Amino acid sequence: MSDSYDLWIRNGTVIPMTRNGDWLTGDVLVRDGRIATITRGSATGVRAREVLEADGNLVLPGLIQCHVHVVQSLLRHHADNLELLDWLRTRTWPYEAALAGDDVEAAAQLGFAELLAGGTTTVLDFGTTHDHDRVFAAAEAMGIRCLSGKTHMDAGDGVPQGLLEDTDRSLADAEELGRKWHGAAGGRLGYAVAPRFALSCSRELMEGCAELARRHGWLLQSHASENRTEVAEVDRRMGMGNIQYLHSVGLTGPDVILAHGVHLDGADRRLLAATGTGICHCPGANLKLASGVADVPAMLRSGITVGLGADGPPCNNRLSIFHEMALAGTLHNLRHGPKAMDPWKVLAMATRDAARLLHLETITGTLQPGLAADMVVVDATAWPLLPEADPAVRIVYGASAGHVLHTVVEGRILVRDARLTVADSAEIVRRIGEAGEAVRRRMKELIP
Repeated sequence: MSDSYDLWIRNGTVIPMTRNGDWLTGDVLVRDGRIATITRGSATGVRAREVLEADGNLVLPGLIQCHVHVVQSLLRHHADNLELLDWLRTRTWPYEAALAGDDVEAAAQLGFAELLAGGTTTVLDFGTTHDHDRVFAAAEAMGIRCLSGKTHMDAGDGVPQGLLEDTDRSLADAEELGRKWHGAAGGRLGYAVAPRFALSCSRELMEGCAELARRHGWLLQSHASENRTEVAEVDRRMGMGNIQYLHSVGLTGPDVILAHGVHLDGADRRLLAATGTGICHCPGANLKLASGVADVPAMLRSGITVGLGADGPPCNNRLSIFHEMALAGTLHNLRHGPKAMDPWKVLAMATRDAARLLHLETITGTLQPGLAADMVVVDATAWPLLPEADPAVRIVYGASAGHVLHTVVEGRILVRDARLTVADSAEIVRRIGEAGEAVRRRMKELIP
C-alpha cells in the first residue's frame, strides 16, 4: 500500500459496529472527511497529514444521541429534586424565557463542548422558542454533526408569556430556520421540527408541525408519555391516550423520534411499531425526575427502533452517552432479569440503530469505507476497562465520558488527548459564568 491520506488512526482495536460481536486490530485511514479503508494489522507504505496513535485503544463509530437540549445547559445544577411538570413550570420554562441570544449561544457552546469531549459526534437537539440561529451557529463552528429545531409551544398551564407563541408565527419561524440551516456546513447540520409535547401545543400547531416537516422532508421530534400525570392530563383533555393523540395529529411515522416513552401499554407499542416511529430512551433523566423506567426490552420485542439520549443537563446533570449506555445495560434487569439487554445491542443503540433513527445510516453510525470519518477513541487502559475482554462489555459496563481520548468528525480532530481543539475552553468557561449568572437573575422574576 502506497498512498497519502489526511488522517491515520494507527494500531487500534477497531469496533466497526457493522455486525454485533465483530472487532479487529488495525488502522483506519481517512481521506476527504471519509473513511478510505480499514486494515487488519498495520498499514504499510502509508503517509498521512495527521496521525493518531491508538496504541490498542478502542476505536468506535462516533457516538450518537437522539435527544438532548443543549440550550438548557446553563440551568444545570439549578433544577433538582422536582418531578417533570413542576420542573417545567418552576424552573425550565422561566429559564428559557429569561434567555437572551448571547445566553443561548453560551449554553449551546457548553453543551456541544461536553458532548464532543464525551465522544458524542452526532445529536438530535431540541431548542427553545427563540434565538435558535445561535444554536446552529455554535454547532457549525464547533464541528459537531447536529440535527436540531426550535421548540414550538402556543399553549400550556404556567407558561411564561415570553415562551407562548402565535401559532402561525411559530411555524413560519421554523420554516425560515430550516430553509437556512438544513444541509448547511456541507450537510453536517439538519433541521428537525420540534413541537414540545401534547400539553404545550394546540392541535393546530401539532398538525402544522407535521405538515411543515413532511413538506420539506425534515425529521419530527417531540416528547411523549414521560410522566404519569402528563399521560393522565392528555387523556383528560384529548379524550384519548398520548400516543393515540400524537398519531391523530401526524406525529407518528418513520420520520418521527419521540423522547422517553416511559408509560406505554401494549397498544401504544403496537402502534409505534406499525408506523415505524422511533423512541429515544433517556434513562438518566427519567430516574432523576422520578418519571419511571421505560420498558425498552418490550419495545425491542415489538419491533420499535430505540436510541439513547441524555435529555437536558438540568434533568440529568450530564450529557454523557456512556452514562446512558450503562443505565440501559443494567436498569432493565430489575424487571426482566440479568440477560435483559445484550451489551452489543446497547452499543448499537448509541451507534448503528441511532443513525437509522436519524436517517443517517448512509453517513455515520458504523465504520465502513465511504462513510463519514466520525470516530471516537476510548482509553482501553483506564482502570474500569481492565482486564481485556469483549469490547462491548468493557464500553457499556466500564467506560465513562472521561475515558475519551480523541473525537473525530468528518476526519477533523475535534478532541485530541481529551482536550477540545475547536474552541477556546477558557473562553467558554468565562462566557457561561457570565451568562449563567445573568439568566438566573432574570428568571427569578418569572418563577411562579
